[in-house]
Amino acid sequence: MKPQLSDKWALITGASSGIGEEFANQLAAKGMHLILTARREDRLQQLAEKLFQLHGTKTVVIPADLIQPEGVEKLIKEIRSLPDPVTLVVNNAGFGEVSSIENSDLQKLIDIVQVNISVVTRLTYEFLPEMMARNDGGVINVSSVTAFQPVPYMGVYSASKAYVLHLSEALWAELYESDVRITALCPGPTKTEFFDKAGATSWLSKNFAHTSSQVVSKALQYYESSHPFCIPGIKNWLLALVTKFGRRRRVVWEARKVFHKLAKEKQTEKVD
Repeated sequence: MKPQLSDKWALITGASSGIGEEFANQLAAKGMHLILTARREDRLQQLAEKLFQLHGTKTVVIPADLIQPEGVEKLIKEIRSLPDPVTLVVNNAGFGEVSSIENSDLQKLIDIVQVNISVVTRLTYEFLPEMMARNDGGVINVSSVTAFQPVPYMGVYSASKAYVLHLSEALWAELYESDVRITALCPGPTKTEFFDKAGATSWLSKNFAHTSSQVVSKALQYYESSHPFCIPGIKNWLLALVTKFGRRRRVVWEARKVFHKLAKEKQTEKVD
């Protein structure tokens, strides 16, 4: 049975652009009210105004920097002050970095762990117990197709997304006999700001990528059907499958060929 989403509240992290913004669009179209958080308050406000005009969506905007632990605490405190419970958590906030070991920004790598792992864990476990008590609600954790294999030059990012996938699958099994759902979304390349922020500015121009609309539509379909994970696109699904049956050394070496070139290009851009 599909979950009832209309007139209930969803929390979306990283809602100011890309996949997070598209989750807001599609959930509002299903009648949900939204708690939107990201660092860019102006974008969140613009999105809230658009969704109200299109769907009459009630929206609470909570600007927060989730890299900072105090930002996470601020977010939770403000959510707890609201009169209605959170029925759906979309843990979308996250980022990556393409770099060689010697050119890595150590603080940025630590920040990736904070947002991609610590924040996901905190918000998932913050709201799941009350959903279980109501036997209603769920979580969509945005992972990545890189969760299925190590990725050289993006080692911390791919490892963090493997954590998100494994956590989500484990919780899905724990929740199996309830009406509470959890799904890990594992997209491949998607037309968002991700690659620019990761330092791989040329990636989207040279490779196929899905739109955010395609990715989110598939994610909601899988969530409503209570699937543990969603890999949008047959090519991405096959890629994840191949990594399961290939020799681990060969799999990681093939990934190295791709991302070694990206890391080189990034370093050249810095020098220029």
